[in-house]
Amino acid sequence: MAPRSIPTARRLRLGTELRRLRERAGLSATEGARQLGISQAQLSNIEASRFGVSPDRLRAMARIYRCSDNAYVDGLIELATERKGGWWETFREVLPTTLLDIAELEHHATRLWSANTAHIPGLLQTTDHAREVFRQVVPEFSRTDIEHRVSHRLQRQALLDRGSELPYRAVIHEAALRVPVGGPSVAKRQLEHLLEQSERDHITIQVIPFAIGAYPGSGQTILYVYGPVPQLDTVSLDQSHGPALVDAEAQLQTYRLLLDRMESVALKPEPSRDFIHNLTREL
Repeated sequence: MAPRSIPTARRLRLGTELRRLRERAGLSATEGARQLGISQAQLSNIEASRFGVSPDRLRAMARIYRCSDNAYVDGLIELATERKGGWWETFREVLPTTLLDIAELEHHATRLWSANTAHIPGLLQTTDHAREVFRQVVPEFSRTDIEHRVSHRLQRQALLDRGSELPYRAVIHEAALRVPVGGPSVAKRQLEHLLEQSERDHITIQVIPFAIGAYPGSGQTILYVYGPVPQLDTVSLDQSHGPALVDAEAQLQTYRLLLDRMESVALKPEPSRDFIHNLTREL
């Protein structure tokens, strides 16, 4: 297949997983290529996501690498399936690739889980709230850049309205709820929006009050994206220079445990709605 100039996060993940499979089988790149009947250069290009890989070859690789987990192999085939024309592609010339990768990962997710300390989760932000958040970025965005990012964020949110009703759990610290981003009227509408979203069957919102004190994961902004099988999950960490994606098995286990701990100290959904409602009345 022809090489890809800019592989997506999903394609990069496929290459990473194929390399991990080969290494778990105890095969060098030279031996793996020999058993597959291809050149070492071709195998290196596949693992580096410069070349695509067909479902038939992928199944052959799984067989040679002694991988008997059919669900995992099916997940790899899903990663290898080329899909063109996702809505995020319309932003390719105006936004960083990492933001497009997040949108694509969310689009293919089986469920989502987030934890936020200082900010309302992007998937739950109102238009005015999101616009004000982007106005505060340093160095400053131009007005056009801000509108591109707001539009991208709102289109990401559409996945919560699709027919399958993607399950989404969000843990939000009281600090994020109390910051009056955009002023009292914008902040009030944002809280009202959270209440509206929390009433939907597939969206769960839980609040961590100040009274809880210290807790595991405080200060972090985490988005956990579930894949078709746990091995293909991805964690997005919000950093000042943009999202960072992690997917090593040990890291995924750590973040699952961390999110479990954060959720365990948070208020249950109904008390969380009461908490947000009381904050709304204060504005």
